Amino acid sequence: MDLLRIATAGSVDDGKSTLIGRLLFDSKAIFADQLDSVEKTSQERGSEYTDLALLTDGLRAEREQGITIDVAYRYFATPNRKFIVADTPGHIQYTRNMVTGASTSDLSIVLVDARKGMVEQSRRHAFLVSLLQVPHLVVAVNKMDLVDWSQEVFEDIRREFVDYAARLNIADIQVIPVSALTGDNVVTRSQNMPWYEGASLMHHLENVQTASDSNMVDVRFPVQYVIRPHNNDYHDFRGYAGQVASGVMKAGDKVVVLPSGLPSTIKEISTADGPVELAYPPMSVTVRLEDEVDISRGDMIVRPNNQPKVAQNFEAMICWMSDKPMKVGQKLAIKQTTKTARALVQELRYGLNINTLHRDEEATGLALNEIGRISMRTTQPLLADEYHKNRTTGGFILIDEITNNTVAAGMIIEAE
Repeated sequence: MDLLRIATAGSVDDGKSTLIGRLLFDSKAIFADQLDSVEKTSQERGSEYTDLALLTDGLRAEREQGITIDVAYRYFATPNRKFIVADTPGHIQYTRNMVTGASTSDLSIVLVDARKGMVEQSRRHAFLVSLLQVPHLVVAVNKMDLVDWSQEVFEDIRREFVDYAARLNIADIQVIPVSALTGDNVVTRSQNMPWYEGASLMHHLENVQTASDSNMVDVRFPVQYVIRPHNNDYHDFRGYAGQVASGVMKAGDKVVVLPSGLPSTIKEISTADGPVELAYPPMSVTVRLEDEVDISRGDMIVRPNNQPKVAQNFEAMICWMSDKPMKVGQKLAIKQTTKTARALVQELRYGLNINTLHRDEEATGLALNEIGRISMRTTQPLLADEYHKNRTTGGFILIDEITNNTVAAGMIIEAE
């Protein structure tokens, strides 16, 4: 079965935890003792129903104590597909957490309270989905039971969201009316909303097509580790291990190793289970070449006539994740694919207000959770593509060399 990575987002009390709990419960992805515990806790709190939000609210104690909220991951499966759900906090002060959760997602679910309609956080989350190039977006208009299952309310929210999203770069948007509390349109179709003729949320998640989302044209294989076994039976073995970032590789393909530019031919591709005919993202494989080529971690295997840019100057959008503000002239470590180098922030082009999309060209720095466009230069050339072409080779993180903390996540706009 294939795997769908989902990131959820929504304002406080929009029912995000209840929705995830409902997906887990109705897909029978929870154990009996977990359900018993939730039912007992719900009764102790005087609830008239089983509070499914308790299945995912393991971070509630952190909220009450004011501790930084992290991304919580939930795993479940149906007969058709496996799922990983990144439950991301919706507050503006946790923008960095949502960026972390959505950066590897195939689909994002943004919850909207039917009573409130679109709010600032709805726009903020849609913008972040666009910025991170998440291929699919589902807008779940929740709490339809509290607006008497009104088609008019739903259509107003759908129209407003679609109009706003037209300003963004989102390829696929589905708007679904749901009630996470009662389960309407979550796993099964709702009898309370006969005017809605679309699929339920679970049906959409099971059937959304993601095969075309991966870049299968541009072969990019960043080398993570060189395998040279200290064993007499394998004294001639030299393999290059890593994860396929994009493209399709097979034995017999002509390739070039960057940055050296040395040509070779793929001799064999194997996984932990043995040789394979094809390698494609996100497979982790070991590649053997016909020739003895000097390759080390951070190098990249590509096609001769289809190569990434070898660049040291970059324009990039970054989300700042450190309590200490970013300043022009700051020196940081950069990690992009398997390559690590040093980088200098040369200029802050503008800061971006993600609520209004207004560009602040007078900004002199970026504070925690702020987003902006910078120009930077690296000490060593990086093998990179623009982020909109390749999320793996176009993404990077910036690291404080003193504390070794990740201080920013970035997306390359231009490389030269």
